[in-house]
Amino acid sequence: MQNVTIYSTPTCHFCQMAKEFFKANNVAYTEYNVASDLEKRKEMIEKSQQMGVPVIIIGNDLTVGFDKPRISKLLGVA
Repeated sequence: MQNVTIYSTPTCHFCQMAKEFFKANNVAYTEYNVASDLEKRKEMIEKSQQMGVPVIIIGNDLTVGFDKPRISKLLGVA
């Protein structure tokens, strides 16, 4: 299984949807709360070139937003 990282905020609806999708598909992930972790917020902006969340990294692929078809394809889940 590829490494999965999500940069999120507690109030982000799409972040919650992404995390629920990961849990439903038994995908382990590392989460960074960019509302409170300034270093991870800076890291997210450097990687994605924007401030929108969620930013999801699967292996070497970066996705901004909860793009379920793309995320499913990258993870190899239906």
